[in-house]
Amino acid sequence: MSTIVLESVLRCPACGHVKTEMMPTDACQWFYECEACKTVLRPQPGDCCVYCSYGSVPCPPIQARGKQGACCG
Repeated sequence: MSTIVLESVLRCPACGHVKTEMMPTDACQWFYECEACKTVLRPQPGDCCVYCSYGSVPCPPIQARGKQGACCG
């Protein structure tokens, strides 16, 4: 069994700002506002949350189940 990583580095696609955030373990995060440019990030098609789209590691449920498993859907 591998360790679940709870910190992810989010990179804003609009301005390139990066910030390390703690990922929630009990819910998906569908919106995230960049603190630098105020762009609201939403998951890309096929991803369950902003961490899977813009983070350095996928969200905890995807890490636990692998890409085949559904996250919060």
